[in-house]
Amino acid sequence: MPTFNIQDDDFVLDGQPFRILSGAMHYFRVPRAYWDDRLYKARAMGLNTIETYVAWNLHEPRPGEFHFEDDLDIAAFIQAAAQHDLKVIVRPGPFICSEWDFGGLPVWLLKDPELRVRCVYPPYLQAVDRFFNALLPRIAPLQLTRGGPVIMVQVENEYGSYGDDKVYLAHLRDGLRRNGIDVLLFTSDGESGRTLHAGTLEGIHATVNFGFRPERAFRNLRTFQPKGPLMCTEFWDGWFDHWGFPHQVRSAAHMANLYDRMLKAGASVNLYMWHGGTNFGFMNGANHILNKYLPDITSYDYDAPLSESGDLTKKYHALRRIIGKYAPLPNLPLPAPSPKLVLGPVPVTEGLPLWDALPSLASPIRRPSPEPMEALDQAYGFILYRTHLRGPQSGDLSIQELHDRAQVFLDGRPLGVLERNKPGGKLKLDVPPGGARLDILVENMGRINFGSRLMDRKGILGGILLGWRFIFDWEIYCLPLDDLSRVAHLPVTGPLAGPAFYRAAFTVDQPLDTFLALPGWTKGVAWVNGFNLGRYWKIGPQKTLYVPAPVLRQGTNELVLFELHGTKNMKVEFRGKPKL
Repeated sequence: MPTFNIQDDDFVLDGQPFRILSGAMHYFRVPRAYWDDRLYKARAMGLNTIETYVAWNLHEPRPGEFHFEDDLDIAAFIQAAAQHDLKVIVRPGPFICSEWDFGGLPVWLLKDPELRVRCVYPPYLQAVDRFFNALLPRIAPLQLTRGGPVIMVQVENEYGSYGDDKVYLAHLRDGLRRNGIDVLLFTSDGESGRTLHAGTLEGIHATVNFGFRPERAFRNLRTFQPKGPLMCTEFWDGWFDHWGFPHQVRSAAHMANLYDRMLKAGASVNLYMWHGGTNFGFMNGANHILNKYLPDITSYDYDAPLSESGDLTKKYHALRRIIGKYAPLPNLPLPAPSPKLVLGPVPVTEGLPLWDALPSLASPIRRPSPEPMEALDQAYGFILYRTHLRGPQSGDLSIQELHDRAQVFLDGRPLGVLERNKPGGKLKLDVPPGGARLDILVENMGRINFGSRLMDRKGILGGILLGWRFIFDWEIYCLPLDDLSRVAHLPVTGPLAGPAFYRAAFTVDQPLDTFLALPGWTKGVAWVNGFNLGRYWKIGPQKTLYVPAPVLRQGTNELVLFELHGTKNMKVEFRGKPKL
């Protein structure tokens, strides 16, 4: 039987010292059609291991409803890695952070008003156990102990940055073992003593995560854990982006230098990310830093060694050269960049205002006060709050606990935008004698995925006031926008007023990767052939959306945009290069 364990300061595979040269790649961020391509490039770089998180929210979108098919077939992903002579590290969470909505936790947990996560709150533990019972039997047969490639499984994730409930960590450990996980277990945390003390569990190997100063990080780990192999489970070779901030780049030369120093010290390293992929749909997470809510962009390119579209970068070659100093490189040819589709400008010829599309998208739910999405069993997208005001009256409209961004309309006329990062914001409201319809369209821009504010419910969590009085009697329209087939677009010759759906048809001779550019458009969401590519926003930094070839088809294709504010250009482009 193959073995993988710890002896003194080494990982040992079948009796021989084994240095883990790993790269992070998340199966759920990469189209399944590209798994083999990416895994080949990992092995060609000299990596011997692939690491992946597991996205609970995708696998169990509703309580007890599990999905492990198509792009979510984690067993197939692990088997594909084995075919490329790669070992596998699995990090099943249940919490993963990963700049992913709610840190990978399923949204339906938030329907419980008493919810506490990542601790021994019984309803949370029951949900975790059900998930592990469904997930882990798919992974257990693929462990090294049974002839498969899985050599390590993580207990929780960076728990020392959140809490200190050792009973909870022990419950997760026991759940892994109970479901047949018998390979080496480990934890990973920030390098500081306080996070290591809080996030680790006696008898479980501890590793550290960092992006700089490896000598200090490993010194801290040695102080905490004097024996055992040194490992950086997340070497942050790039970084992620927030809307409205510059694109993050970390130089190839500097990252190669740090990598070299770690390997020289005898450490095992997992490159986070080796290949980032994409936060397709509404899956991006967010941070809360210095009292500011900061949503992440759609791309998870991460300035990683392999680009979002799977091409080799300068960082790939630089890190490959470092690997070659410490291990033999496979005799595998390095592929050229994949061909890209260039098309356009493509005219946008059809559209429909949101107000006209509303009856086909949702039925109103009557409530005395606004309620958040989660209370109404909605996970992602938008939510519309509508009421009719008596007139005449006037005053300042304000929203208590807005999550995250609201557009306000009176009889369909835009009054302005209120934002979570500007609490206390107000809009002047003048209701005519005959009364008026008030609409408030709220966008869920991504749940917080790290830190103490994880319970990030969406929509309007408090009340809506006109002056000092609450407004009651609301119709609520849940708009997850997961099926736009009923939106009956009509021919248009120019931009529509207010939020609207737009449609364009375009012809593809051969499906290839491409990047959707939207010059002149403001903010919204894009779909190609019904597949949600993600969000766009003119404030950047991201100015193109990755369109993988498997989303396209030979012949006629459909692009649908949900534009929130309007456009100055009734055309779009498909470009050969990204602009991040």
